[in-house]
Amino acid sequence: MKIVILGGVAAGAKAAAKARRILPDAEINLYTDDTHISYSSCGLPYYIEGNFEDYRLLLVKSPEDFEKQNVHIHLQNRAVKILPLSKQVLIESLVTHEAFLVDYDRLIIAIGASPVIPPIKNVNLNNVFTLRKIEDGIAIRKKAESSKNAVIIGGGYIGIEMLEALVKQNLNVTLIEYAPTIMQNFDDDMSKLIQEQLNYIQEDRFTILTSEMATEFSGDNDGIKAVRTGTGKEIPTDFVVLCAGVRPNTAIAVDAGIEIGITGAIKVNERMETNIKDIYACGDCVEEKLIISNSKIWLPLGTNANKEGRAAAINACGGDEKFPGVLGSAVTRCLGFTMSMTGLSVKAANALGIETVFAKVTKDDKVGYMPDVNNITLKLVADKNSGKLLGCQAVGAGDADKRVNTVTSALLAGLTVNEFFHNDLTYAPPFSPTIDPLLNAAQILSEKFNSAV
Repeated sequence: MKIVILGGVAAGAKAAAKARRILPDAEINLYTDDTHISYSSCGLPYYIEGNFEDYRLLLVKSPEDFEKQNVHIHLQNRAVKILPLSKQVLIESLVTHEAFLVDYDRLIIAIGASPVIPPIKNVNLNNVFTLRKIEDGIAIRKKAESSKNAVIIGGGYIGIEMLEALVKQNLNVTLIEYAPTIMQNFDDDMSKLIQEQLNYIQEDRFTILTSEMATEFSGDNDGIKAVRTGTGKEIPTDFVVLCAGVRPNTAIAVDAGIEIGITGAIKVNERMETNIKDIYACGDCVEEKLIISNSKIWLPLGTNANKEGRAAAINACGGDEKFPGVLGSAVTRCLGFTMSMTGLSVKAANALGIETVFAKVTKDDKVGYMPDVNNITLKLVADKNSGKLLGCQAVGAGDADKRVNTVTSALLAGLTVNEFFHNDLTYAPPFSPTIDPLLNAAQILSEKFNSAV
């Protein structure tokens, strides 16, 4: 059995390791255009922040580790073309520029996603960075340590994490977001709350500009010096980090006749199979099923990539493993303020034609006399017609994420609001009030729901 894997970060590396455990005698080759494999790209902002000095702590498994298991890793080798009829892949070495064909019995595509480069004049100036690979993190940290001012373009998860990282490097930071609020995955009221709270704690260390667009970078041969916006602002800066999102890498799949889904990512079934026999795909280049609504979503997260890589490997090796989909669960923090969500927001549910009822509460996360008490705001969303829970958003300085993690299990179980309200959550003063804020929200939502129907 010849198994070829394209891509080697989360999904590809996971697929290689799993395939070797299942088929000890298979010939496994992994090709990646990267200089590293099997690393935590999610940890890059925390390396830039200075939480640890050695970037190698981000590396989960080295090429040498894989070679010891007889998994052959080919760094700086880019897949150029897939030839399904002959079951071959054309590979180009980025070092020698030589091209060669490799044969496969099973092919696993895990080629990830690439940063979106906004249409900004002079966007190619020196010291304009994206954050995707190990080298990106090293370059940004080095520049940050010798700079005073920085600009971040984009106010999503990565933009917010970079905001914290650069502020903790003692830089004056400006974050520019074209939308009316940052963190657009949340409902607008929650996004506004996030921005208000960050502005409250910022102490003149950073500025968030919303409904604003960077239109031009200016500088010289040494690099960028200023960012100009559509409203005429000119912001001096030593460097820029583009955090305007990512898009799935699909060109090689399209060229091979592999079907693309409605999200723009590769379409796969529950077994991670594409429409072409013996070709599987996983990770940030594929779309997933959103379990709550049975609709399609593209959610490029490391957790999803690892699960998908595992499933792809099992099935490529002759097994039968199904990846049921995702809930859209995510979490991040910024300067001690946590933002987390799962399932559908009101905004997302309404876009799918689902009528909703929701409750929002702001409560202490533990008993008020505890010295580390903080508040959290929870928004619990339910289907108006069925009463089933649809999602939860939680933000605050307190333990927001553990409440969201509780809701994920309820969503998988298909619990109604009334069923969830009777959940027997743990209690002790250092961990929760006697009635957890989540159950407060559930009670209010239950009352709203019952009066609505």
